[in-house]
Amino acid sequence: MKKNFRIYSLTVLLGLLFCIPRADAIMEPSSVEPLSDAVIKQYKHSTKDVRLIRAAETLKGTVADYSRRAILGDNLSGRPIKLEFRDLSTLNPAYAEFDALGWKQRGRLNIFINIKHQNAPKEALAAILAHEAIHQDELNSINEEVYCWTLEAATWTQLTDDNPELENISHQLVDRENGIKKMFIKGNYTNKYIRKSVLSNAGYQGLPSRSPGFEDDGL
Repeated sequence: MKKNFRIYSLTVLLGLLFCIPRADAIMEPSSVEPLSDAVIKQYKHSTKDVRLIRAAETLKGTVADYSRRAILGDNLSGRPIKLEFRDLSTLNPAYAEFDALGWKQRGRLNIFINIKHQNAPKEALAAILAHEAIHQDELNSINEEVYCWTLEAATWTQLTDDNPELENISHQLVDRENGIKKMFIKGNYTNKYIRKSVLSNAGYQGLPSRSPGFEDDGL
């Protein structure tokens, strides 16, 4: 069945982005805003972890706002996506160093983020949630991964344009996001170099080129 979630054209999404000069290094994470009871209640079927709620809420109004809505239930399963920090080696030793993983179990979608990232800035967590919330069935493809990685890059780019100091926070997940952003910018805000990276990624060898909802190589 063709994926029926509403993914906007990346051409439109990327048109929302703009660049501003980067500030000098800063090593402190962004400020933490209190969460209202209403927001916490909204995510009660996804997570009770306020760090993940803040990350998902960071997507509101960004190029990845669909991913936030998907987490809340606007996805192929029709149910909220469960969010959790986890030692991914407990799922499979091969996943120990993965940054995050989408997992479908008994019809329920889950996003597991490596426990080592539990203290990452909410914006970096938001970028990886943007990526993982797009994976909504057991089918995957090169095109789907290219889309997800490009959306992740676009999200981090928008968030760091708004707050350039984020790029200078010392954290492994920030390093990941900065690396993806560099590929994105090098490709003139297209997926040109991200696609090359996905194609060369050992974890994606054997994936088909296309999957339902991701038939277009130009995504």
